[in-house]
Amino acid sequence: MNKIFKIVGIGEILWDVFPTGKQLGGAPANFAYHVSAQGNEGIIISRIGNDELGNGVINCLKGVGLVADYIQIDGNKPTGTVEVKIDDSNQPDYIIKEDVAWDFLEWSPDFKLLLKSVDAVCFGTLSQRNIVSRQTILKFLSGVKNDIVKILDINLRQNFFNEQVIEESLRLSDILKLNSSELEILGKLLEINEKYDEKDLCRFLISKYKIKLICLTEGEEGSILINENSFHESPAYPYLVVDRVGAGDAFTAAMIIQFLKGNSLDIINDYANKLASWVTSKSGGMPIYDSDIRNIMNL
Repeated sequence: MNKIFKIVGIGEILWDVFPTGKQLGGAPANFAYHVSAQGNEGIIISRIGNDELGNGVINCLKGVGLVADYIQIDGNKPTGTVEVKIDDSNQPDYIIKEDVAWDFLEWSPDFKLLLKSVDAVCFGTLSQRNIVSRQTILKFLSGVKNDIVKILDINLRQNFFNEQVIEESLRLSDILKLNSSELEILGKLLEINEKYDEKDLCRFLISKYKIKLICLTEGEEGSILINENSFHESPAYPYLVVDRVGAGDAFTAAMIIQFLKGNSLDIINDYANKLASWVTSKSGGMPIYDSDIRNIMNL
C-alpha cells in the first residue's frame, strides 16, 4: 500500500485575474492542489480578507477538495489579487497587488500540532516580502523535524526579494526549484563566479548551502535535476500550450512526491515533466485532472 504523504504549501493564496476572468492561484495554493490531485494530502497555509473574494477562495478550495482549516481571515486587509497578462509565447506576466491579507500571515498554535505529522513543506520568497508573514514562515520552518523535507520554490517576482531573504531561505532548504532566469538573477545577486555555466552554478549552490537537490526548469526545453553526485535532463512533453500558469507548481508537487518515495532522478524528472507539460495545455494553475493524465501518471 502506497504511503499518503502530508505536504504543506505555506504563503500566498490569491486570485489570478486574466483578461477572460479570475482563477484561484498563488504558488503554495497551486502546489497543494496538485499534491492532493495526485492522491496525497496537500495543505495550504495562508490568509485571506473578510470580503467577497475571500469567500470565493473558501468555496473554490472546497470545490477542488482542499481543506481550509489553515486559512486565516483578516478583518483589515483585502484578499490578494494578481493581474496576469499572457504574452505572444504564452508566458505569463504578473502584477502583484501589495498590502494584502497573505502579507500578514500570523503564527497559530495549530501549526505546532500540524508540524508533528507533515512529510514536507514548500515555501517561497514572494510570501516573505512582508516581515509579518516572513517571521511566521521562518518560525514554521524552524519547527519542523529534521526528516521533514523543505522545498524552496524561489519565485522571484517584481522587486519582492533581496539577498538576505534569499540567503536565509537557501540555508533552510533541502530542495531548491527555480528557472533559468531566476538562476541568472541568483548568480548575480550572490556575486557567484560569472564563468560558471548553469550546472556549475547549481553545484556551487549545492555545496555552499548543503542542498540535497536542485530542479532547474527550462520551459519548452524541459528540466534538469542536479544533486551532489549526478544530474538528469528531461525534455518537456508535446502539448498545445494554452498558458504556463501553475506548470512549475505542478512540477514541484510531482517532484517532491517522487522524491519522498525514494525514486531516482530520471524517474522524478520524467514524472514531473509529464504533469507540468500537461498543465500548460490547460487554463490556470488548478486544472481538473482528466482520465488521460491520470492514465499517464498512473493515478
